Amino acid sequence: MEAPRDAELKKELDAALHARKDLGEEYESALVDSFLEKVEQRLDGTIDRRMRRHMAEQQMVVARGARTPDSGVDSWGERFGFGIVSLILAIPLSAIGVVNAGLSGLFVTWFGIVGVNAVHAARGTGVLAALRSRDRKPTAWDD
Repeated sequence: MEAPRDAELKKELDAALHARKDLGEEYESALVDSFLEKVEQRLDGTIDRRMRRHMAEQQMVVARGARTPDSGVDSWGERFGFGIVSLILAIPLSAIGVVNAGLSGLFVTWFGIVGVNAVHAARGTGVLAALRSRDRKPTAWDD
């Protein structure tokens, strides 16, 4: 499907170049602007088609009841993996905090680690889920 579009765009460019030869350099900026406007319209059309297709695919996934990437519902494995990674990263972060700020640096570091893990754990339940569902705009696929 892209080959005919490329040939069409090539014809447009050839026409602009021939028009420049016929009209002279004083019309060059107008010809370039006109050609770039056609390229922009073509790009906008392509992006619109891709976005509509992507949205339709997402709506089909939601309609079938599958988990969407932004649903906020994560598995036990994701939570466990996040906890393990944060504990592994806690070791060098704790050392950096102690070296730079002493005991208060250690407390700040661990407060941040616990805070990040608490927010991650609360994503699928409680207040954060209620806020997310309240702010979500209903779609035509919602019951």
